[in-house]
Amino acid sequence: MYINITSLNRETEWREYMTTKKQNIAVIAVFLCMVFGMTIWTMVTPSREFSERENRALAQMPEPSVESCFSGKFEKDFETYLTDQFPMRDGWISAKTAIEKATFKTESKDIYFADDDYLIEAHSKSFTAPSANANIGYLKNFMETCVETYGKDHATAMVVPNAVDILRDHLPKYASPYDEEVYLQKVADAMPEGTWFDSGSVLREHKDIQLYYRTDHHWTTEAAYYVYAAWAEEKGLSPLALSDYKKKTLTDGFFGTVDAKVGGRNRSDTIHVYIPKKKEKYQVNYVAKNETADDIYQYDYLKTRDKYSVYFGGNQSLVEVKTDSKSKRKLLVVQDSYAHCFIPFTLHDFKEVDFVDLRYYSESLKEYMEKGGTFKFRTAFDGRSFSSWRYAFSEEMSG
Repeated sequence: MYINITSLNRETEWREYMTTKKQNIAVIAVFLCMVFGMTIWTMVTPSREFSERENRALAQMPEPSVESCFSGKFEKDFETYLTDQFPMRDGWISAKTAIEKATFKTESKDIYFADDDYLIEAHSKSFTAPSANANIGYLKNFMETCVETYGKDHATAMVVPNAVDILRDHLPKYASPYDEEVYLQKVADAMPEGTWFDSGSVLREHKDIQLYYRTDHHWTTEAAYYVYAAWAEEKGLSPLALSDYKKKTLTDGFFGTVDAKVGGRNRSDTIHVYIPKKKEKYQVNYVAKNETADDIYQYDYLKTRDKYSVYFGGNQSLVEVKTDSKSKRKLLVVQDSYAHCFIPFTLHDFKEVDFVDLRYYSESLKEYMEKGGTFKFRTAFDGRSFSSWRYAFSEEMSG
């Protein structure tokens, strides 16, 4: 009996080839269905305008034009639109984080999964970008102008370190973030003599308390108090003792900005405020909104995800607060959102406290300072990386 082995082998190889080909075609078909299906699903589903979880506006479907199509802008904007409007986007982000934690990853999206359930941003690009050194120059120009006009005893530059710097002992074993202290020392060296306040040293003296939120990039109210008290005493003021305040818990269900970036099931934070035991009266003027209030807290924000905005309603271009303090001092704070929980402690020691956020303030800061009369103190206050300084100091104060 004769068996053609060659023919059988070829037939077997042919069957295997066809089976593999069909499997590849099926995989490609499923992949294309998923890609185009998700794209179509995204486009037919009503677009969300705002992500409460991420606390930001979401990209909308871009309008095509000849110019945008040829320049590549439409393609880029359309990609951003698909990313922002991806079906069940929040769920996918949370699932990704859960998988990363389950597989013992220690970092995601430049965020460390740190000890004691902290989510800590690395901020690796904030201090190495070309603008970082330029911003030191802008701040230097501003502080020199203040010293020339008002004297060094009435101007302070204060930059609050990030959690990644102060809580280094919480970071994963092999984490190697940028050494923020090196950058802050450059800032300190550039400031006019007697104007730099080292908030980092104060925070390191109080590492027995919770200095930063676990799920948010801001420092806590307690941390802000200790820094304010140290600064006030250095300026010859008499800040209230912590025992002169009543500690009030506003919420224990706060999930902040860092949580919004990684999603997942994270440990919630608690927001405390400190109310003077001896009642104080305030008149708060939200200049851009042309609104006034008699309370520095806006409690309606506790019903939203953006609970940190309970302080003065979140980011504002300019706020003017008049108090019933017996002091005649006035304070101007050039700040970002890190100062929102710091400013309430100033209200006991100053008759008027104005604070301006240069990210939103489009008027001349120099003209505002001149119009506002003589401020007893001016504090240049930023919690992160001077991103807001550039506009005021290059356009308003330099030269």
